[in-house]
Amino acid sequence: MKVRMAAGLAGLTIVTISGALLAKAPAPVAGSNWTNYGGNDQEQHFSPLDQINEANVGKLGLAWSYDIDTFDSYTQPLEVDGIFYFAVGHSVIHALDARTGKLLWQYDPDVASQPEAKTRMRAGWGTRGIAYKDGMVFTATREGRLIAVDAKTGKPRWSVQTLDEAEHGYITGPPWVAGDKVVVGFGGADYSPTRGYVTAYDIKTGKKSWRWYVVPGDPAKGFENKAMEDAARTWTGEWWKFGGGGTVWHAMAYDAKYDRIYLGTGNGWPWNIKIRSPGGGDNLYLSSIVALNAKTGEYVWHYQVNPENSHDFNDAMDIELTDMMINGKMRPVLIHAPKNGFFYVIDRETGKFLSASPFAKQNWARGIDPVTGRPDINPDAQYPDGKPFLMYPFPNGAHGVQAMSFSPKTGLSYIPVMEGGRVFVDPANVKDWQYKPGMMVNTGLGAPPTNIVAPPATSKLVAWDVAGNKQAWSVPQPGVFNGGTMATGGNLVFQGTNDGSFSAFSAVNGRKLWNFDAQNGILAAPISYSLGGKQYVSVITGFRSSFPNTPNWDYRQQQRRVLTFTIGGAKALPAFQQEDMPIQDDPAFTVDPAKAKIGGGIYNSSCIICHGAGMMAGGAAPDLRKSSVPLDAETFKSVVHDGALMARGMGSFTQLTDADLEGLRHYIRQRARETMPKGK
Repeated sequence: MKVRMAAGLAGLTIVTISGALLAKAPAPVAGSNWTNYGGNDQEQHFSPLDQINEANVGKLGLAWSYDIDTFDSYTQPLEVDGIFYFAVGHSVIHALDARTGKLLWQYDPDVASQPEAKTRMRAGWGTRGIAYKDGMVFTATREGRLIAVDAKTGKPRWSVQTLDEAEHGYITGPPWVAGDKVVVGFGGADYSPTRGYVTAYDIKTGKKSWRWYVVPGDPAKGFENKAMEDAARTWTGEWWKFGGGGTVWHAMAYDAKYDRIYLGTGNGWPWNIKIRSPGGGDNLYLSSIVALNAKTGEYVWHYQVNPENSHDFNDAMDIELTDMMINGKMRPVLIHAPKNGFFYVIDRETGKFLSASPFAKQNWARGIDPVTGRPDINPDAQYPDGKPFLMYPFPNGAHGVQAMSFSPKTGLSYIPVMEGGRVFVDPANVKDWQYKPGMMVNTGLGAPPTNIVAPPATSKLVAWDVAGNKQAWSVPQPGVFNGGTMATGGNLVFQGTNDGSFSAFSAVNGRKLWNFDAQNGILAAPISYSLGGKQYVSVITGFRSSFPNTPNWDYRQQQRRVLTFTIGGAKALPAFQQEDMPIQDDPAFTVDPAKAKIGGGIYNSSCIICHGAGMMAGGAAPDLRKSSVPLDAETFKSVVHDGALMARGMGSFTQLTDADLEGLRHYIRQRARETMPKGK
C-alpha cells in the first residue's frame, strides 16, 4: 500500500492512500447508506434494513475492527457508497473501506497549530460528527473552521472561519446539510458572554449565504430582522452585555418537504435569569425549536420549550421528523426529548404544539398546558429569595446528546435516560455577580448548602409511545451515562453502555437478545448499512465523563475503536485487561493548605469538567492524582499554561498565574493523599 503526503490549505495536512482500495469499494445496495448524522434526512437514527433481526441476532459477530489513535472518540460515523467516514479528536477525518475496515485516507485539519485554538480548546471536547453531500465530507473544527473535503481523495475543497463574531465560541457539534447549504452553529454559552448564531454556506463554494442570530443584540445598534425585534420585548435589563447565550451547539434537522432547517437552541448565559434578564421574561429564542427558511435564513416559526429558563436546560438534543395520524389525519411532526424531561410532539408545518409528557423524573414544572404548550413552572424551581431547590433533572439532562432513535415500525422512540438531581441556589449577592474570564464555567449559581445532597443518579433505556404520549417499556441500565441508540427494521434496538457492553434489544419489549464485550464504554450511537447483500452494524467505542464510573475507563488505557458486526462474523478482539494505575506522590512535597484552597477554586470552576469531580477522572482526561506531570513545576506549567499537549486535546490556560499554577499543584497533591488507599 503506497502512502503519500499531500499539501492542503495553509497549515493543513492530508494523508492519502493510492486509489487501489477505492477502486475495490463495492457498489452499495440502493437505500442502504447512512448519509446523515441520524441516518437520512429524517434524522431518526433508524435503519430499515432487516437482514439482522430478532430471530438471528444471536449469530451476530465481529466482521472487522479499526483501532483509533485519538484522545476522544465520542462521534457519529457515516457510510456512503462503501466508504465508512468518521472524525475524531481534533476533527481528524478517516475514510475506511466499509467492508473490511482498511484505511483509504485520513485528513487532519491541524487544529492545535491554529492561533485561535489556545483558548477555544479549553472546553475539552472533541467532535461529535460530520456531514456528507454531493461527494464532499464536511467537518467543523474546535477553533471555528468549517471545511469541505473531497470524499474520494481527502483533499480539502474549501475552508471558512465561522466564529468571526464569537470570540469565546468553539465547535464540537456536526455541521448539517440543508438542501444546497451546509449550516453550522457553535458552543460556548456556559463560559463567557456569548451571542448565539448559526451560519449557512454554499455547499459548492463555501460562500456565506446567511446568518441568523438566536437572541437579540444591543437595541441601540438596531435589530437584524423582525424576529430579533420581537425577541427583544421578552428580555429585560442590559442583557446584551452578557451576550445572552442561545448557542446552537448540536442538534438541527433539515425538512426537505418545507425546505426548512430546524434549530435546537441553547441555554442562556449565565444560567441564572436574575442576572442576565433581571426583570424576567421569556428570553426568546433561548431553549427553543426554531424553524428557518433554508434558502434565506428567514424566521418561520418557533416553539419555546423552556421560557424563563434559569437552568442549563437547552434544546440541543435530537430533532427527529416523522408523520403521525392525529385525529384521523396524517400530520408531519417533529419529535424531541430535550434535557428537561418532557417528550414533545410539534406540527412541522405550523409549529403548533401537539403533546408533551414527562419521560423521566422532573420537578421543575407541574405540567405543560395542552392548549398553549407553555409549562406551568414550579415557583420553587426558580430558587427564589435565596431558597435552594433540589431540581430534577440535573444539568446533564434527562436526555443528553446521546442520540435517541425512532422506529416507524413500532411507533416507539428509544431514549437513553438519566435521572439525577442538582441543588440550584443564587450566589451570595446576585446584583454584584461578575463572571470569571478565561473559559471558566460561569453559571450564575451559588454553592449548594452542605445539608442538601442529591441522591446518586441512575439511568435506563426508555421506549416511548409517541402517538400514545406514554412510556411503553423501560430497562434499567448501569451507571449514569450510556450510549446513543439505533432502531432497525429487524425490530431491534442497538446501544452501547458505560460498562463496556454493546447490546441488541427487542424493539417491542426491551428484552436483551445479544451482547458483545467492547472492552470500553460507549457513548456514540451505532449505524447500519448494507454492502454486497450483507447488512453491517457499526459503533465507535470511547467513554468520557466528568464523574467516575464503574468500571472506570482510564483515559490513557481506553481501547478506542470502530467495531463492525455482521451475521457470521468471526473476528475476535485481542485480550485486554485494564490496570489499576497507582496514585503518584512525592513525600518531599509539603502541601500548603492556603495554596491548595486557591487551586481548589480553580479546579472546581474549570478543570473538573474533564479531569473529574473530586479529582477522580471519568475517562475524559487523565486522572491527575495518577499523573507524574503535576509533580514537576516546569513540566506542569508547560502543559497547563503553555499548551504542550494541545495536539492531544489539552488546552492552553495562559490566564493562570504562577501562583494559580502552584495552587493547583498543591490541591492535586492534597487530593491525591486524601484519596490514597490506606497503608500506601
